[in-house]
Amino acid sequence: MPVYNKLVRDKILEIIEADELAYNARKLEHNELLYEVKAKMIEEAKEFHTANTTHESVEELADVLELVHTALSALGVTFEELEVVRQQKKEKRGGFEKAIYLVDVEDK
Repeated sequence: MPVYNKLVRDKILEIIEADELAYNARKLEHNELLYEVKAKMIEEAKEFHTANTTHESVEELADVLELVHTALSALGVTFEELEVVRQQKKEKRGGFEKAIYLVDVEDK
């Protein structure tokens, strides 16, 4: 029996049941949720990193975005509030559109 010990999407248990498989699962407490969302976000970011096609990349980005929404809900923050912070950071430090890759900086 494979052991997962990780956050999964809401309908995964229904899918497992449809395959007539047994499972053990529990609902996370609120204080556990954010920790597990962060762990899952790392997992999904790694999958995005290794994606080989545009389709795979978009699938993984959709997972990351779903986790962003879950994290925001757990934090009591709206997506609109996140967007304000994103815009403020972009105005102050810029975005990533120029694809700048910093190699090194000379010491003083």
